[in-house]
Amino acid sequence: MSNRLHTVAQGAAIVGAVGSVALTLYAGRNNNQPFLMVLMSGWVFAPFFGFVLATRFSGRWSAVTRAALDVLIVMVAVAALAIYTRDVVTAPHKGAFVYVAVPAVSWLLLLAVAAAGFLSARRAGAPDL
Repeated sequence: MSNRLHTVAQGAAIVGAVGSVALTLYAGRNNNQPFLMVLMSGWVFAPFFGFVLATRFSGRWSAVTRAALDVLIVMVAVAALAIYTRDVVTAPHKGAFVYVAVPAVSWLLLLAVAAAGFLSARRAGAPDL
């Protein structure tokens, strides 16, 4: 089960990252500031990259914490795609709030799970990273 969940989480991270960046670029298609669009795309992509990094460091975490990270990746990918799609589909476009807020909340959730993971590794006697 854990291996299957991890595979699903990896797929969700890829689909979530690609889809989120694509929806961000689509929402900003009429923007005449390409540098801003690059920055926004990087900001939207960053939490998914953070999840990949957390996965690489999660080898010494407890199984429950690793599973929590995998579930979080799936939940964030689904929620981000749903929120960004809703923003793109609804008219009129209301600005960039969701493209700033969703990654910020994603980072906060990731940091909470990562902190729990590092604490679980520390309690298990693993050396600090």
